[in-house]
Amino acid sequence: MGDPPPGFGMSAAPGPPGPPGPLAAQGRGLPGPTVLRMLVGAQLRRLRESAGISTEAAGYEIRGSHSKISRMELGRVGFKERDVADLLTLYGVTDAARREPLLQLVEHANTPAWWQRYGDVVPTWFEPYLGLEQGAELVRAYEVQAIPDLLQTEDYARALIRARHADAAADEVERRVELRMLRARVLARENPVKFWAVLDEAALRRAVGGAATMRAQLRHLAELAAEPNITVQVLPFAAGGHAGEGGPVTILRFAEPELPDVVYIEQLAGAFYPDRPAEVVRYRDVMNRLGVQAQAPARTPAILHHILTQL
Repeated sequence: MGDPPPGFGMSAAPGPPGPPGPLAAQGRGLPGPTVLRMLVGAQLRRLRESAGISTEAAGYEIRGSHSKISRMELGRVGFKERDVADLLTLYGVTDAARREPLLQLVEHANTPAWWQRYGDVVPTWFEPYLGLEQGAELVRAYEVQAIPDLLQTEDYARALIRARHADAAADEVERRVELRMLRARVLARENPVKFWAVLDEAALRRAVGGAATMRAQLRHLAELAAEPNITVQVLPFAAGGHAGEGGPVTILRFAEPELPDVVYIEQLAGAFYPDRPAEVVRYRDVMNRLGVQAQAPARTPAILHHILTQL
């Protein structure tokens, strides 16, 4: 068994955010539009609460409902610059030096993301996750049946996509594979995403695409596990009962201190995001315990080699 690798821990949620300000001025580049929407929403919520204004009153101001305000504050919808400007006025933010940085973020948040050109193969429920994944600083994943998307080879991804989308035409399958490979670039870009995966042994032994494809996939996994920003742990069958028996889960963390961790759980035809603080803490605890119950990262190369010899 091994403790979680250094630098990959998940501490408690950060404290209250500071005043709004352009991210570039804080020494960071702009993240993708999904994370920007979350940032704008978090700042609007803080300003509303500081002004003592209800979601109903805020919704009335922009000719909407309290549920629209809630969706805006969670970053789950796009923003109209006029709506944000009206809300800032309602919240008493009238100084241009305070308004303009947030309105600039709104403009960036409305910029189409690169993956929108794959809209024909991306279901609407999956698109928000793409934005979160591309904007995250750290992604932690527990997988049971398959290698995580970002760690897959083309042939493995192709075989898995064909199995999961049996009726898909060949060109659709290839577009799905292409999208998956493009997503994986976050692992090799400048300031790459940190990725920490705990894989059930079943995911390593299920020969997706046949023995040759699986051998190549395991070798690829071993190469990735040697990268400084990627950690792979194996939860062996011999571990018996474990903390993750509820199924696969992903937790994303962001560089922006205003944003809480996001829990993502994917199902066959949809996904959901448990977002109550107690739920997030519970999933974070499960992931931490999986990291302890699984074999230490240093054992991963030997485990992969052993499975390779049996294929």
